[in-house]
Amino acid sequence: MSPDPLAIYIHWPFCVSKCPYCDFNSHVRDAVDQDRWRDALLADLAHEAVLTPGRRIGSIFFGGGTPSLMPPATVAALIEAADRHWGLAPDCEITLEANPSSVEAARFADVAAAGVNRVSLGLQSLDDAALAFLGRAHSVAEGLGALDTAQAAFARVSFDLIYALPGRSLVAWESELARALSFRTGHLSLYQLTIEPGTRFATMAAKGDLTIPDADAAADLFEATQAMTAAAGLPAYEISNHARPGEESRHNLTYWRYRDYVGVGPGAHGRRGGHATFRRKKPENWLSAVDRNGHGIEAEDALMPQEQAVEALLMGLRLHEGVDLSRIEAFGALPVDAPRVDRLVSEGLLARDGNRLRATDAGIPVLEAMLREIVAA
Repeated sequence: MSPDPLAIYIHWPFCVSKCPYCDFNSHVRDAVDQDRWRDALLADLAHEAVLTPGRRIGSIFFGGGTPSLMPPATVAALIEAADRHWGLAPDCEITLEANPSSVEAARFADVAAAGVNRVSLGLQSLDDAALAFLGRAHSVAEGLGALDTAQAAFARVSFDLIYALPGRSLVAWESELARALSFRTGHLSLYQLTIEPGTRFATMAAKGDLTIPDADAAADLFEATQAMTAAAGLPAYEISNHARPGEESRHNLTYWRYRDYVGVGPGAHGRRGGHATFRRKKPENWLSAVDRNGHGIEAEDALMPQEQAVEALLMGLRLHEGVDLSRIEAFGALPVDAPRVDRLVSEGLLARDGNRLRATDAGIPVLEAMLREIVAA
C-alpha cells in the first residue's frame, strides 16, 4: 500500500506593516532580497525532499506573515520544485492564506496562474466596529471586494470570521452569519474569540474593560452556528471549520488526522516519520542557517510512541469523524483513561462505535476540558 500523501507548509514571514498577529517586529520589512529568499526556501524544501522519498504531495499551504505578498514567481518556483522532488497528486490542493486588502487582492490572478487553486481570506468580521476592535486594518467594504476578486480567481475559496465578541448579541451574530453564508463559498472557518495570556485582550479583561460571553451565552452562539451552517449545506467537520461535502481543507485534515507534513521557512513546524521539526523563528537566523547548513532546522526531536499517541488523539477528536483508537494504539499505547471515557460516553459527551471515538454535539463545546480529563497521565 502506498504511503499517505505528504503535506507541505511554507511560511513567508514578512508583513508590509505591523499587524497584531505578528509574533515579533522583525516580520516587518520595507524591502526583501527576493532572489535570496526564493533560493533559501527552495533549499529548505529540497532538504525535506531528501528525507521523505517515495511520497506524493497532497497539499501545499502558503502561510505567514503575508504570503499573498510573496512574488508569484517564487510561488511558482516552489510549486514546481515540490512537483519535481516528490510529484503532485492529481488533485493536489494548493492554498494561499491572504489578508483581505486591495493590494493583496490585486495579485490573486497572478498567484492563481502560478498554480494556487485555493485561497483562505482573513475577513474576521462583517462589521466595521468589530474589525476596529480586533485591530484589523481593512474595512468590510475592502474585505468583500477582496472576496469578490478571490471568487473570480480561484475555484475554491474560504474565509474566516470571529464571533462571541464583547457586546455582540446572538441576534447580531445570526445576522452576520446569514450574510456570510449568502456568499456561497465552499468553506468557512468560524472561531469564538478566546482571551490568550499576554495579549491586549487579556489586559483589558483583567482591568474589567472587556467582558466576553459567559459559558451559557457561548454555548447558545455555538449551537446557532452549527444549526445555521448545517442548514446551508456547510456542516462542521471540525470544531470551527465548516464545508460543503468535498470542500474540506485537505491540508488541515492532514494535521487533524495526524499524517506527515513538512514545514519550510522561518518558524515552520513539521511532523515526519515520528519526528517533530522546528525551523528557526527569526528570519535572519533562519536565512543564516540555510546558508550554513542547507536547511533552517533549529531542532528535530524523535517523538516517543506515547507522545505520538497523545498528539493523534488530541488532534483527531477535534474532527466530527473522531479517531480510530486502533490506529492510536498502534503507536504503542492507548493514552486514555478508560473509566473516564466510559463515564463521558454514558453522559452523552462522547460516542464510541467499535474502535472509533468521537465527541458528540453536546461534547464538542467542552472538548478541551474533556481532553484534559481523558488523556492518561
